[in-house]
Amino acid sequence: MTYQIYNGDCIKEMKKIRDNTVDLVVTDPPYNLGNFMKNRDTNLAKMRDNFFGAAGWDNLEFEDWERSMDAFLEQTARIMKKGGSIIIFMAVIKVETIIRLAEKHGFYYKTTGIWHKLNPMPRNMNLHFVNSTESWLYFTYKTRTGTFNNEGKMLHDFIETAVTPVSERKYGKHPTQKPEQLISHFVYTLSNKGACVLDPFMGSGTTGVVCKRLDRNFIGIELDTSYYEIAKKRMEETGDEA
Repeated sequence: MTYQIYNGDCIKEMKKIRDNTVDLVVTDPPYNLGNFMKNRDTNLAKMRDNFFGAAGWDNLEFEDWERSMDAFLEQTARIMKKGGSIIIFMAVIKVETIIRLAEKHGFYYKTTGIWHKLNPMPRNMNLHFVNSTESWLYFTYKTRTGTFNNEGKMLHDFIETAVTPVSERKYGKHPTQKPEQLISHFVYTLSNKGACVLDPFMGSGTTGVVCKRLDRNFIGIELDTSYYEIAKKRMEETGDEA
């Protein structure tokens, strides 16, 4: 298993990847909710010191965010093997935009699924329903089916796990870090050993850690230097845990 991680803009770094070389993309790009959340009546910022809405990287105007997602999907199509797959985590109110852009670049829309957090933050629990879900979209490239290691089991598009445990944040915190259990589900099901998996919005490196454990090759890209360093440390020490 090999891994390569880069600290830089994902579009610039993706342009260095050869055509038709990636089997699977699993990624969690900005949801374009920063300004939206700031204008809502929420106490989230008070409850968590690394609230994503205050991070700065999720504050693009919609048109700018849409252009960035279009460029990301254009590069993904170029480097994706025919029959490859992509999982994109996304806010439900942006799902239609991602589907439209992905289909424009040759991706076949399979489904929109839900990740249900078993222990969500109970913010505003006495005012309205607690937000305990996030959406994910599943596409294949240039075909209507791809690798699907379900082992004869029926796999639902509804996945339940706890949020990221403290043990997976020991190298540092990322405001939207996904748990390894969740990412493992997609990497195992949608790729085989030795496959090349890309996460162009790598964050703190969860996809890379999972790939290393499951014997997949990994390419990760992260713009923020502090998160890149967390990912680098996690990747270096994965497999060395007591």
